[in-house]
Amino acid sequence: MSMDQTRLDDFLGKVVGDLAAGYGGVMVSLGESLGLYKAMAGAGPLTSAELAERTQCAERYVREWLNSQAAGGYVLYHPTSGTYELSPEQAFVLADRASPAYFPSAWQVVASMWFDESKAIDAFRTGKGVSWGDHDHRLYCGVAAFYRNAYRGSLVSEWLPSLDGVTGKLEKGINVADIGCGHGHSTIIMAQAYPRSRFFGFDSHAGSIEEARRNAKEAGVANRVSFEVAKADDYPAKAYGLICFFDCLHDMGHPLAAAEHASAALADDGTVLLVEPFAHDRVEDNLNPVGRLYYSASTTLCCAHAMSEKGSHVLGAQAGEGRLADIFAKAGFGTFRAAMKTPFNLILEARH
Repeated sequence: MSMDQTRLDDFLGKVVGDLAAGYGGVMVSLGESLGLYKAMAGAGPLTSAELAERTQCAERYVREWLNSQAAGGYVLYHPTSGTYELSPEQAFVLADRASPAYFPSAWQVVASMWFDESKAIDAFRTGKGVSWGDHDHRLYCGVAAFYRNAYRGSLVSEWLPSLDGVTGKLEKGINVADIGCGHGHSTIIMAQAYPRSRFFGFDSHAGSIEEARRNAKEAGVANRVSFEVAKADDYPAKAYGLICFFDCLHDMGHPLAAAEHASAALADDGTVLLVEPFAHDRVEDNLNPVGRLYYSASTTLCCAHAMSEKGSHVLGAQAGEGRLADIFAKAGFGTFRAAMKTPFNLILEARH
């Protein structure tokens, strides 16, 4: 077999870059856990000794960590002074935990995927699934923290206003169901924005529901928000004016049953908000960095959970608008449209 040396070198360069990024993820997690990024934010150029003193860490470790960050373009290095600096843009992504672009939490998901590798290998060989609750705890914390900031940045300001007439109803007061609510961040954000409405979060993972209840109490909205353990096709019907599925329908083995139950639980003039990972309908149009991210996570998380439910579908994180529209049409919804599209999300609206 003959090989093109240039193509081989290019591919090896890509593989080494990916390997370096994998190592870099550990460095990002350390930077977040030790407060290194936070200590650098807005501080200007710092020596490794100054950063070590600020964070009460050993200087030699800090210096090596800083060099890894500088090599990856995650901090700036000033050779003349031998100092390191976190730019405002880097701080927005790495140090500001309230930023919608805050990324360190996402590496906890990767850590959980590595920890659960043996389960994925077994699933590949047997065809069995791996349910959401059977993963390492870092999955739940990482997903909750990562999506929380995205919801804070877009849910109330952009996504809900993109729906037909929904914000006006929320302001007057309606029942809202948040299906697959996880730690409840999306539910709580909506409750804080619309105090006249009542919110109900449902999730099949008991541990997440316990955390959601704690979060609601801390946010001061527990009197208007309730969280219960329930599946997407058996939660109580309350003539909801809005039913939300945030990044969860594609994980379900029975998405059609979930859509049918939503149809039955919805008020006559109600709306379903479906937020899904951005995807085109054709595989070849998803072969890009975002598609790679979603297909990879979907392999061990999304598809694995759907298969654990032994249902009718294994949509995966790159389901695409076409397949989702077909499910809601079969569930009896007469209107289905893309209200918004972002580089990471499809914001879809369904009505009777």
